[in-house]
Amino acid sequence: MLLAIDTSTAQVGLALYDGTQILSEMTWTTRQHHTTELAPALTGLLNRCGVSMDMVSALGVAVGPGSFTSLRVGLSLVKGIALARHVPVIGISTLDIIAAAQPVGIAVGWYKCLKNEWQVQGPVRSGTVDELADEINSPTYVAGELTSDDRTRMARKRVNILLASPVYCIRRPSILAELAWARWQNNDVDDAASLTPVYLHVEGTPIL
Repeated sequence: MLLAIDTSTAQVGLALYDGTQILSEMTWTTRQHHTTELAPALTGLLNRCGVSMDMVSALGVAVGPGSFTSLRVGLSLVKGIALARHVPVIGISTLDIIAAAQPVGIAVGWYKCLKNEWQVQGPVRSGTVDELADEINSPTYVAGELTSDDRTRMARKRVNILLASPVYCIRRPSILAELAWARWQNNDVDDAASLTPVYLHVEGTPIL
């Protein structure tokens, strides 16, 4: 059983995955209450599924890019569990979670469909919605945490921007779980003590 935790931004997610099915998944938007909400939410998730932490054999965690405070809460909890219970931990890029949820077959500026999966192209960097729109010169699929204002501005900026449905812009913790599970099965795990988050965020801009 793998437990996935994503606290990259105000959008928080938890999932339980056993390799064949999602036992449970939950997401919610917090008002910077990660510290007080995460542990009770995890307890509730486990109780509803009749699962104890003794049944969890691996941990998947989103490592960013994201905000400092939110990532620190998630990573601290995961590291504590991993070190106390001696279970492997797998860190997954926050952007990889978003990309993996998108329908395959559309070329993206930062991700391209190679071997039937989304693979990152080039370094991750921060910027504003307007800066991103200015760089798009050919049909490009854009997904991420976008406000209604962001969507309006991007739609007006370029005819080449294909905005993902809000349904595909939620970072599903079950996708984080599936990505982490695949790495775990290949013995590709991270060192819990040295695993560090990626802080790459411009104040007032979304994670794309």
